[in-house]
Amino acid sequence: MELCVFTEDKISDVIQFEQELRRQEPDTYFWQTDASYRQHVEKSFTDELHRKAAVSLLAYDRGRVIGRIDAGYLFTHFDGTVCDAYLDWIAVLKEYRHQGVAQLLLQGLKQELKKNGITSVIVLTAENPEAKKFYDSLENTTVYRGMQLPV
Repeated sequence: MELCVFTEDKISDVIQFEQELRRQEPDTYFWQTDASYRQHVEKSFTDELHRKAAVSLLAYDRGRVIGRIDAGYLFTHFDGTVCDAYLDWIAVLKEYRHQGVAQLLLQGLKQELKKNGITSVIVLTAENPEAKKFYDSLENTTVYRGMQLPV
C-alpha cells in the first residue's frame, strides 16, 4: 500500500474509487459521480483558491485507490497565521477497513499539514457506528461541543 498526493492526473482513479464506494454502500453516499462531479473536481485543480487551500491524499493498493482523505486550510485575519485545517472527507473501501488504511491516511495528512505550519485539525465526525469507532480510537485528541450554523 502506498500514499500519494491527489493530483489532477489521478481524477479517473478517484472517480472509480467513488463509484465503488457507492456500489458497496448505496445508502451512504448521496451525490452522484457523474460528468458534473468530474467537472467540479477538474476545476478544483485549476482554481487558484482551491489549489492553495486544499490538501488531499490517496491510498493505493495494486494500482487501485482504496482510500481518500481531503482537508482544507482555514485562513483568517485573526492573528495573521494559518493555524488550523478542516478534515472534510475520509473514506476507505469496505474490504480495506480495519486494516490501518484510515490511520495511514490521517498520519500522511498530518505530515503534509505540519510542513505548512498547521497546528491542529478540526474534524466534524460522522455519527454512524463504524465512523464513531474509528474517531474514538484516535489518540491525542480532544472532543469539543460543536454546532452547525446555516448560512
